[in-house]
Amino acid sequence: MEVGKKKSNRNLLTLGKVFGIPIKLHTSWFLIAALITWSLAGSYFPQEYPGWATITYWIVGAVTAVLFFASVLLHELGHSVVALREKVPVRNITLFIFGGVAQIGREPPTAGAEFRMAVAGPLTSLVLAGLSGLLSLGFAATFPLAASFAYLARINLMLAAFNLLPGFPLDGGRVLRAILWRLNGSLRTATRWASAVGRSVAYLFIFVGVGQMFLGGFLDGLWTVFIGWFLHDAARSSYRQVLLKEMLAGVTVGDVMSQQCVTVPGDLQLDRLIADQVLRSGHQYLFVEENGDIEGLITLRDVRAVPRNRWTELTARQVMTPVDALFQAHSDEDVLTLLQQMEQADVNQVPVVDNGHLLGVVTRGNLLNYLRLRSELGL
Repeated sequence: MEVGKKKSNRNLLTLGKVFGIPIKLHTSWFLIAALITWSLAGSYFPQEYPGWATITYWIVGAVTAVLFFASVLLHELGHSVVALREKVPVRNITLFIFGGVAQIGREPPTAGAEFRMAVAGPLTSLVLAGLSGLLSLGFAATFPLAASFAYLARINLMLAAFNLLPGFPLDGGRVLRAILWRLNGSLRTATRWASAVGRSVAYLFIFVGVGQMFLGGFLDGLWTVFIGWFLHDAARSSYRQVLLKEMLAGVTVGDVMSQQCVTVPGDLQLDRLIADQVLRSGHQYLFVEENGDIEGLITLRDVRAVPRNRWTELTARQVMTPVDALFQAHSDEDVLTLLQQMEQADVNQVPVVDNGHLLGVVTRGNLLNYLRLRSELGL
């Protein structure tokens, strides 16, 4: 993880936009797509429809896997279209090893909006199940294609049923949260209760998976345990995100930034910088400044990238990351938005700059300390 530098996520591929929403593909998708194709072509279709040519099994398996993920994408688009109608921004939709997820920019404004957004996905899957069932009948003369749509009808029904489980942050858990929110009027309380139910559902998955493993279905059980672990982690993380958003609502960068920024001149030799600022003072990062203007940032990773025999030859300016390559913040900026950007870019520190002058720095440590103090004060 590079400190403070702009960084794109190399694990994500952008496929395009639908309704203005970026569609991304995580590299883990290729693994699960290959596994589904292999499972369909090597096991499911040969057992259900014996007598096809081997190449037919593989073609139908690959086509069905692609259509399955298209169904997952449409499921997430169902959520996203309703979210946009409710004035909730959607940052992107990402397909990954567990299926897909729509990243919304903020929590729904009302319990009703939450309910409508939550049920849109399962309803989309149910519609797709019905259409796939009709197409399987319509393509009966083209038997392999009919088999593909018959599978999609079943898998979309399963997708709708699974997502309606009351395990937050699954769709059913969000429906439960919407109901609790409407009843008690508190998003935070509703999220805590829904998250607790979600963790219980996750524990149930783990328990069932362990049982499957002991009864001989090791791979199926392992997958079930993995899903349970994922749901548990997602439920806990979702509740933390709600708490975080509540505590940081209305907080600006200037409220949390640290003004204790260590700066060094650009012509400082690298060996002196390491001896005086890194080894002696323990600084993990340093800002390079000249005549009151920030020029860049130098980190331990920058230092490690330089061969030791060149430490006496190079200066801080020659090793630093230029300011134009750094994420920058302004003191009046919303800190929650900045935190989301830091998470997406995978950075730890962001300089706060005004007209080229360094005002301070926002670090994840600053934010954690701010949240800890607010929690201790009961704010």
